[in-house]
Amino acid sequence: MYPTDLTETQWQFIEKVLLPQERKRKHSLQQLWNALFYLVKTGCQWRMLPKEYPKWELVYYYYRKWFGMEEFDLLLGGLRDSVRLKLGQHTRPSPGIMDSQSVRWGNNRSLNGIDGK
Repeated sequence: MYPTDLTETQWQFIEKVLLPQERKRKHSLQQLWNALFYLVKTGCQWRMLPKEYPKWELVYYYYRKWFGMEEFDLLLGGLRDSVRLKLGQHTRPSPGIMDSQSVRWGNNRSLNGIDGK
């Protein structure tokens, strides 16, 4: 088990959104997700996945399949909402506008022109 592997709670969240029907497979879909998280966290190449994970070709196939699904956007939206609620924020962020009048500059001396003004 790697630090990037999903906990059972995390896996249940993904499984509920993305995988309504389950069929028998040689490799569990949780193993495939763990492989994807390992790739993202470590930045390793596809072909350098550890042997504990399914073959890289299979992981890549599911990566291409899942990331093109509308359900994946729903998963990310639900995840974002749950994180924001845990932080005590609204599920939808409020818009904000910044301009040069509302931002305080740290070092004003470097903003002077050649004539010192």
